[in-house]
Amino acid sequence: MPLVQMKEVFTPLKFIGIKLYKSKDGHTFIKVGNKPRKKIFG
Repeated sequence: MPLVQMKEVFTPLKFIGIKLYKSKDGHTFIKVGNKPRKKIFG
């Protein structure tokens, strides 16, 4: 899988271990705990 530049989006869910990321090409990913990121939009 190629490297994709991502930026973390701040949400209150971060405090319970759920992080959202936005890639440079407009896709949105979710990361729960120590699991890998999964694409949810885009």
